[in-house]
Amino acid sequence: MSLFPLSTPPDHAQAIAALQTRIAHTFGDPALLTRAVTHPSWLADHPAGTESNQRLEFLGDAVLLLILTDELFRRFPTEREGVLSRRRAALMKGGFLAHIARELDLGQCLLLGAGEARAGGRDRLAALEDAFEALVGALYLDAGLETARRAVLGAYGDIAVRLATVEDAENPKGRLQELVQPMHGNDAVRYNVLRTGGTPHAREFEVAVLLHDRPLGTGRGSSKKLAEEAAAAAALATWPPGGV
Repeated sequence: MSLFPLSTPPDHAQAIAALQTRIAHTFGDPALLTRAVTHPSWLADHPAGTESNQRLEFLGDAVLLLILTDELFRRFPTEREGVLSRRRAALMKGGFLAHIARELDLGQCLLLGAGEARAGGRDRLAALEDAFEALVGALYLDAGLETARRAVLGAYGDIAVRLATVEDAENPKGRLQELVQPMHGNDAVRYNVLRTGGTPHAREFEVAVLLHDRPLGTGRGSSKKLAEEAAAAAALATWPPGGV
């Protein structure tokens, strides 16, 4: 018996089949996958449904935490706990999980109430994040930890590449410091304010980042902090500079 006796959208079966191809796993219990993509709003319109993806999301969050912790521990054997924790947090951040869900086209699989669908629910960050975590939980229940791990790491791809992208965007100053520190020490990078302008209520700062006395990049922002981050991001975009 189907989990939802009332009809699902006409293209839903195709979307579900395509998702299973992308994650390289066909569910032995299809009801688990159906539940993983069932947004709470669907149940408001379809009372015959028995459960949304919220419980699976709870489970999937813990499974994802274990998979990424294990992968980071193995991948970076010399890194300290603080660095590993920060990297894990970056890879589990809601916006990043929603990005992975978009790559899997998970939004097209969501079962949404009519109002939520009209309001753009298929691309809501929270809905995509929850669905991805619920999918991980469903994979774990359907086929165990190793299958869930394989699907998760397949979706993430090269963890080092993902981290470089996430860390550069989230903390460009910290990322630049990590790159410079092994060869040049803690105090090699400095930021100089080149220009301050604008009105008292709309300030603009221009900052240069230097490695010793060598310019690496410049950036602008409405505060010194934002300008420094923009300068660090500019330096990362051309890293490594010649001769470093």
